[in-house]
Amino acid sequence: MKKIVKLFSFIVMTALLATSCITVEEGDNVSGNNSNTSTIDPNDFQGNIFTNVSLQANTIYKLTGPLTIQEDASLTIPAGTRIEATGGTSAYIVVAQGGKIYVNGTSTDPVVMTSANGSPAPGDWGGLVICGKAPINSATSASAEVSGLTYGGTNPNDNSGTIRYLRIEYSGAIYNANKEFNALSLFGVGSGTIIEYVQFYRSSDDGVEFFGGTVNTSYIVSTYNEDDQFDWTEGWSGTNNYWYGKLGNNIGNRGIEADNLEANFDATPIANPTINNMTLIGLGNQGSEPDAIKLRRGTKSIMSNVVLDNFLTGLNIEHDQTIAFIPTDLKVTNVTFSNITNLSKGKNTAGATVDVTNAYTETTTATGAGNGTGVPTWAQGWTTGL
Repeated sequence: MKKIVKLFSFIVMTALLATSCITVEEGDNVSGNNSNTSTIDPNDFQGNIFTNVSLQANTIYKLTGPLTIQEDASLTIPAGTRIEATGGTSAYIVVAQGGKIYVNGTSTDPVVMTSANGSPAPGDWGGLVICGKAPINSATSASAEVSGLTYGGTNPNDNSGTIRYLRIEYSGAIYNANKEFNALSLFGVGSGTIIEYVQFYRSSDDGVEFFGGTVNTSYIVSTYNEDDQFDWTEGWSGTNNYWYGKLGNNIGNRGIEADNLEANFDATPIANPTINNMTLIGLGNQGSEPDAIKLRRGTKSIMSNVVLDNFLTGLNIEHDQTIAFIPTDLKVTNVTFSNITNLSKGKNTAGATVDVTNAYTETTTATGAGNGTGVPTWAQGWTTGL
């Protein structure tokens, strides 16, 4: 049974605040109905948030089921807060359209979302899902595959909140062979949203996947995730600075897997992100798809100052629509290849080999995310596993 504690007086509210782990404001609700007031049990953190909820710093919250931040509501998570999840696909955090999340970590005191298991492993819980109102190219709006909530719309400037200094670990719980969580899933998220200084660590699927939208990111670390470190589809466009990705534990597919839309390579708006200052480090010939960057299904992208290290293939470009964008709307400038067997390879829609060497300009002095193949200084201290 869902538990609701109604606060009938200021004295009772004060007493509850002394023992609970949130700041309770009138209208707070995480229990699934519209009572005016309620508390959050840090040992059973789940339900629906309908107004503005603030967690307490340096506190552990046990995520035991879905936590949904509903339209016109917000969840604020201060520095040092730790959310430990249990329950596989049933435990995740999702921001609905019109809701907001504020993660206020710092470089010395990040917010951590992780597994509650004593021996954590990839796929222990779902992850963080955000649904916005920015354009997608699969439909005017759609239902997110890992929450069922609506996403997409006509507002490229939509704002779903601010995320700074967040680490998401051991996420990516699997529903079936075709459906699983990523560490961070961004569905139609708009450019009014701020995402910077975030690490995705040991997800069983992708570190981050962009499903359309226009959100921008900066200072992103995606490491040891079991599928791709970065993934986009459904027409995402955004400007991104300082991406550091690394495969590990002898598992993982690609540094980047990039599509416009699988069902229609010509769908608009066409995926067209800009990425400046990026380092991707692979596993050599290991992994199931040892490409640093796979660009296909009609995507565009402009990348600059890129370091690719220890992959079988640097750039792998497929399909007529994608190749047609070279070298104007699809190009990588100032890229340094280190320990790369094949710098590039291309294939048209019919499967014939295509020369795509005009998709990049090579240099020996790219710095990538900030320190060549080394761990950038901005990523040190608040991350793990580096």
